This record gives sequence, C-alpha cells and structure tokens, in this order.
Amino acid sequence: MKQLLLDIKPAAAPSLQNFVVGRNAEAIASLHAALTNTAQSKFIYLWGEKGSGKSHLLSACEAIGARVLDDVHLLNNGAQIALFNTYNQLKEAGGVLITAGLHAPTQMGLRDDLATRLAWGLVYQLHPLNDDEKALALKQHARERGMKLPDEVTEYCLRYLRRDLPTLMATLDALDEWSLIAQKPITVPMLRKLLQLNLEL
Repeated sequence: MKQLLLDIKPAAAPSLQNFVVGRNAEAIASLHAALTNTAQSKFIYLWGEKGSGKSHLLSACEAIGARVLDDVHLLNNGAQIALFNTYNQLKEAGGVLITAGLHAPTQMGLRDDLATRLAWGLVYQLHPLNDDEKALALKQHARERGMKLPDEVTEYCLRYLRRDLPTLMATLDALDEWSLIAQKPITVPMLRKLLQLNLEL
C-alpha cells in the first residue's frame, strides 16, 4: 500500500457542528445562542477534565468571532487582572466571551473579583463521552463518509486504540481510504494490518 494511505490525517477543524454533544446539550445550545446574539448571557465559562471538549469548543467559538481564553486556572495575577478588564470591556460593548478551566470559577484560587465575574455568566461542566457515546459518534462519522462499519471494528477501536475522539475518527478515515483503494470491506483484520503498518513506518 502507498504510504499516503497509512498517514492518519489531521481531524477536521473544530466546529460546533462536529462536536459530539453527549451529555452536554445545554452547554452547546447556550454557545449557539451567545454566538448568534439570541442569548441573555454572552459570557460562558466551561469546565471539566482533560478530554471533555473544552479546547474544541473554544477553537470553534473563536473561529466565528468570540473572544476566548483557555486554562483560566493557570493565569497569574497580572493575567487575571487583564481578564477581569476584558470581561468588563466586553460587557460594556455587548461582546461574547467564552472561557474555560479545569474547575468551577470559585474552586481555582482565582482573585475574588474575577471568580465572581466568571460565575455571573453561564457556567457548565462538560462531561467526557462514555464508551456508548463514542461508539455512536464513530458510527455517525462512518455514515457521513458512506462507510459500512461493522460493530466488531467499533468495539476493537474502543478496546485497543487511544480513546480520544480525534484519534478514533482519524483512524476510521484512514481505514476507509484503504478499504476503497483495496476494494475490500472493512474488517478487524484489515484494521489490525493498518495499525501494524503504521507502527512500522
């Protein structure tokens, strides 16, 4: 097989449309409303563990004009003051600000004035996808590509591959491309061969 078929391509640019919602429907609806000027609050703070989708959503919001800031929990005192001032300026101007961190605003040791401001807006904990939701996401992605994805291939991916969604999706894309070139159906042995060849490159 040509090496280009074995290159796992980068995932598509993050958007609200390609974010797998899982248990985060209310947060996504509020982001949509803020970005389309139909929300009462245009200030949204997202928190959750690594892999819960914060960076994806911030990138998507920034791409359509929102001011965003990730890793609020890492800000030093000067950066916290700057964010406090930005908040006030955007509030005055009617702008949108989407921020994110590992914990809720009042649980990160931030300056009281900044923590209070962040808590004034909408605050959402993002929940990572569970295995069933990841399986649904893989099947949805396969349908969009016109792939026939057997359940056992989905199960193999979730059991043996890195479990983050971008890696799983990119692997599916490479598998689909290889299947088309080889003109053979997607199977677990084909997936194993693809992964083995990638390890050897």
